[in-house]
Amino acid sequence: MWNFIAEAKRVLWAFVELGFLAVLAIILIHLLLGEGAGSYVASVTDNVTKFATAASSGLLGVVIVLAIVYLVLKRTGMPGPKAPS
Repeated sequence: MWNFIAEAKRVLWAFVELGFLAVLAIILIHLLLGEGAGSYVASVTDNVTKFATAASSGLLGVVIVLAIVYLVLKRTGMPGPKAPS
C-alpha cells in the first residue's frame, strides 16, 4: 500500500512539474511573439498576470525561490529531508 502511495506521489509531482514547465513555455512564447502568439497564449498569460498582481509580491517571490531551490536540489540529486518510515 505504501509503495502505491509513494508511486502515486511521484507521478503526481511529475505531472505538476510538467504543468509548471508548460506554463513557463507559454509565457516565453508570449514574450517572444507578443500578441500574435494566439488567443490561448494570451489568455494563459493574462491569468498568470492576474494571479501575480493579486498575490503579494513578497509571497510570490518566496514561492518562486523555493520552487527553484526544490527543482535544482531534485535534479542534482542532493539529499533533502527524509520522509518518516
